[in-house]
Amino acid sequence: MIFHILEHAVLDSLKMLPFLFAAFLIIEAVEKFSSGFLNRALARFGKAGPVAGALLGCIPQCGFSVVASNLYAGRIITLGTLMAVFLSTSDEAILILLSYPGHTKDIVRILLIKVLIGIIAGFLIDFLVHLDRVHRSFFGKNNENREEHIHEICHGCGCHDHAGILMPALRHTLKIFVYILIFTAVLNLIIEVVGIEQLSEYLLSNSLLQPVLAAVIGLIPNCAASVMLTQLYLEGVLSFASIISGLCASAGIGIVVLFKMEHDKKLCLKILGLLLAISIAAGVICSVF
Repeated sequence: MIFHILEHAVLDSLKMLPFLFAAFLIIEAVEKFSSGFLNRALARFGKAGPVAGALLGCIPQCGFSVVASNLYAGRIITLGTLMAVFLSTSDEAILILLSYPGHTKDIVRILLIKVLIGIIAGFLIDFLVHLDRVHRSFFGKNNENREEHIHEICHGCGCHDHAGILMPALRHTLKIFVYILIFTAVLNLIIEVVGIEQLSEYLLSNSLLQPVLAAVIGLIPNCAASVMLTQLYLEGVLSFASIISGLCASAGIGIVVLFKMEHDKKLCLKILGLLLAISIAAGVICSVF
């Protein structure tokens, strides 16, 4: 069992490597050329970030949520863009639905609804972030100080002893890869021993709190959560509204990377709570309509 768990943990973590490396290359490039064209282009792109984030996030697997977490930690993207990616990410759910004939309509509905929720929530959050009162009371320090936050990511790591951007990006990538590998292995062991599938099925069956419970399960930062939610939906245990709620909260390993890379852990908890609240609201609204 241990060998099986380690094998899956390594394979799952290896899938993240290209996304991690790409994200850190962007961060290093922004830091190195912060006064040049790249920085100005990213700043302009930030206004339409929630649209791009929601569209990229709906691509199967959680690679873009990992990228978004890294970019937000460096304040290259806005909080609204980060949330749009998280809300539209479906991890393995779409791939599972594709393997079952007759569920094409479900796939289209889920993707459209999640992208729409991501775009609306993203723009609303970015609007609220720019209101000084909300900004100070909820988000704390300046969300737009990009250079300061990138410096915080790299402070004390020694990666800039090397010239260029390739070696620093590679060093950051390997550090986060080890972190993801350990976390994934431990979580897979817990799931294997405890049997979270049976526990979740018992909690969700015939419950009026399905959207709430589905969203809580969706927060589990592992593809097992989206797999479990999708299987329960296919078996008729979960309603369509509950699968929307669960998959909106299912940002995959991106949550873990956010807690690792963001120095303000209280802000991470607030973002997690915001993701949960929006996901539950999405499920409740879907159940009404």
